[in-house]
Amino acid sequence: MSWKPRTIGLVGVGAAVMLGLAYISFRKDPVPVDLHYVTRGPMQVTINADGVTRVRDIFEVASPISGTALRSPVAVGDRVVGGETIVAVVRPMTPSLLDSRSQAQAEAAVNEAEAARHVAQTDLARAQNNQTLAQSQFNRTQTLVERGVSSLTQLENAVQALAVADAGVEAAQARIEMADSTLARAQTMLLVPSASDAVDASCCLQLRAPADGIVLSVANESERPVVTGAPLVTIGDPADLELVADLLSTDAVRLAPGAAAMVDRWGGDTILTAELDRISPSARTKISALGIEEQRVDAVFNLTSPLADRLSLGDGFAIFVRILEWQDDAALSVPLSTIFKRGESWAVFVVRDDIIGEQAVTLGVRNSQYAQVLDGLVEGDAVIMHPNDSISAGQRVVLRSELRD
Repeated sequence: MSWKPRTIGLVGVGAAVMLGLAYISFRKDPVPVDLHYVTRGPMQVTINADGVTRVRDIFEVASPISGTALRSPVAVGDRVVGGETIVAVVRPMTPSLLDSRSQAQAEAAVNEAEAARHVAQTDLARAQNNQTLAQSQFNRTQTLVERGVSSLTQLENAVQALAVADAGVEAAQARIEMADSTLARAQTMLLVPSASDAVDASCCLQLRAPADGIVLSVANESERPVVTGAPLVTIGDPADLELVADLLSTDAVRLAPGAAAMVDRWGGDTILTAELDRISPSARTKISALGIEEQRVDAVFNLTSPLADRLSLGDGFAIFVRILEWQDDAALSVPLSTIFKRGESWAVFVVRDDIIGEQAVTLGVRNSQYAQVLDGLVEGDAVIMHPNDSISAGQRVVLRSELRD
């Protein structure tokens, strides 16, 4: 059978249409993606931590005696001058009331002291009699010696006896004085507190500020009993602040004194600067919010920002510290959202001529947003953001922004 030219043309057109429809049916649609173009720029790696401010030198005034602390002469926020401003007044302890047993014991002690004094007075009378007798014997023997009737030996014996008698009188007088003191001490135990003891402030101890500064805290403004060593007032200079941040011990070992830090979230408009001074040599165990045991350590920083930039910052204020661990002003980096694991290595999807290709990369340091690229990419490469399981090498891509347009 012969085909007419017209028929042949129609068959060819139909075949072309069928082939076109088949190509369209089996062709995969381009994958919509977001791209990031690799560039060089500043990159920093920081260790972030919460912290508080702390006055560097704090002076705590404590009571040197037990007694009653009178109402505080200063209030929190008052400025004081070292050695001049009275910051606390303590009245010595007044006698306390006696219970029945203590009363009976005190009365018995008084009676005992009175009896001891009476014995001492009797001893004094006996010693005085011995002294009178010894004096008369000495006078008589001396007269006899002068007349040549008595010997010098008898005179020496008389002198010795008189000296012993005199010493006995002095000892008896001393025992009376001791008995008087014992009696007075026993009688003081029976003293009852009077109203004059409570209002007389002439014997009160006035405590002055140990240094210039501001009153940070007052233990109690009202009058109250205190014991020796009880804290009364805390003084410091809020202009001389240091920062204390709570770090993981695994982060702290990577830092060295002098590391720069940035302070924000402290309430001011500016970011303050600080410098690491020291890290505590001893860590402590702390339970995290997730219930995990962590070893924490305190890092202390010196503020380097001018005082004028932080006048409103005081003692115990909350801060947030970002400690600089590493930085590069021209680092080649990619967002963390572009990288993924491929075996033991890292990889990215690179787009060249609208075709996806998988590229292995070597990474350096990372922060919360970017990873440093050491090898595998060059500046200007386009990498896919947030790759998912539906993306593979060889696919064509289309920008999501073009689809929205």
